[in-house]
Amino acid sequence: MGQVTKQNLREVMTYHAPDTEQQVKYAKIKDAAIVFADLILQECPPCADTSAALRCVREAKLWANASVALNGLI
Repeated sequence: MGQVTKQNLREVMTYHAPDTEQQVKYAKIKDAAIVFADLILQECPPCADTSAALRCVREAKLWANASVALNGLI
């Protein structure tokens, strides 16, 4: 766990089809990201900082999904 190495590179770069448990986790992560992004859109004025906040929510969702897909490999 922790980093990409020569030994785990191929596994890290390989598509991992989700099983049922992972699909449930992805759905929960997506739903939480939507709730947070919607709150930002409702409460923050349209500006560069709001756009950055939305990008960060999207990025957090992507990284969370990656952690589920790789199941702690890195």
